[in-house]
Amino acid sequence: VAGTTNLLDVLRERGIKNFVFSSSATVYGEPEALPLKENCRLQAMSPYGRTKLFIEEILRDCHASDPSAWNVLVLRYFNPIGAHPSGRIGEDPQGIPNNLMPFVAQVCVGRREKLSVFGDDYDTPDGTGVRDYIHVVDLAKGHVAALDRLYGDGEPVGCEAVNLGTGQGVSVLELVEGMAKATGKPVPYEMAPRRPGDVAALYADPGRARDMLKWKADLGIKEMCEDTWNWQKNNPMGYKQEVEVTQ
Repeated sequence: VAGTTNLLDVLRERGIKNFVFSSSATVYGEPEALPLKENCRLQAMSPYGRTKLFIEEILRDCHASDPSAWNVLVLRYFNPIGAHPSGRIGEDPQGIPNNLMPFVAQVCVGRREKLSVFGDDYDTPDGTGVRDYIHVVDLAKGHVAALDRLYGDGEPVGCEAVNLGTGQGVSVLELVEGMAKATGKPVPYEMAPRRPGDVAALYADPGRARDMLKWKADLGIKEMCEDTWNWQKNNPMGYKQEVEVTQ
């Protein structure tokens, strides 16, 4: 939060008003309705989500205090996964992955024994949590679309939030099955109790992104799983390279 306020001070001094902020769907907390629209209640339930929400509020206050000085798009990411289709750029978390997809990928490549699926009694089709997964390539294109909108010839945006998601919910077990198809072998997993703070389902209404940014997600779970596996099988230890030591 402090880093963002320092950056905003410098931008104001230099007269730079166009700003894209990488926010998160975690600002919605427990959803009041699905699919989630940008005007839904905001109630972040995690420290990470609260930092995103605090910065969003700071940006809205900056614009309200001096509308002519700011032109801001707040991009609320849903669940980015996947990798570049070349297999050369992917996610390489240090230590035990906190997010589902890199953990599944490490199970598939043999770095982890099995996946723990937290909760199988949610009010969802298969009892496991449902999320809106978006391919990182689509997410990158969403940023380009945001910049095109800010620097285009149209009316200033002001300060607006935009969901970046597919609008389609996918369960944990559906994602696991997608990785099984991509790898050609089953993914070992076990059921475990729910984690505190997890919600049953969270997925976007991406209509504003379509209308305002002329953007939509083109890639589905099949491509997300295939590209993740292409990255992980070619980089089983991530970006680390084992160096052979010769005497």
